[in-house]
Amino acid sequence: MQATQIFEPFFAMILLTFTVWIVMYVRRIRYSIANRIHAQRLGTPEKVVKVLPEEVQYPAYNLSNLLELPIIFYALCLYLFVSGNVDTLYVIAAWSYVGLRAVHSVIQCTTNIVMRRFAVYMASSVVLWLMVLRAALGAF
Repeated sequence: MQATQIFEPFFAMILLTFTVWIVMYVRRIRYSIANRIHAQRLGTPEKVVKVLPEEVQYPAYNLSNLLELPIIFYALCLYLFVSGNVDTLYVIAAWSYVGLRAVHSVIQCTTNIVMRRFAVYMASSVVLWLMVLRAALGAF
């Protein structure tokens, strides 16, 4: 096991965030052009919410979510690498976290069925918090 393997899920998470960012702008621009919405009407988040339908906004909500708990994931991956604590279990858990977050993103950006999305979100959160707990206990 090479410690650098922790960066594979690390960068996969970044790629997921980038993908959702692209989807958000494609949806917003496509809707705005089709409905002749002038860009100035979308000048603030409050204006965007009033002008664009909820389903167009799903990726934006997901993008916000990808900038919350995943920050802890990034920090943890960096900590594991720097401290030399990367092992197979951490890499498997990191990939599990990224996979669950990808499923969460697909649900939120498409059907947005809340209970499905919540179940996947909770599963990913449990994986992350178990990784954090293991790292914290190993640090002492």
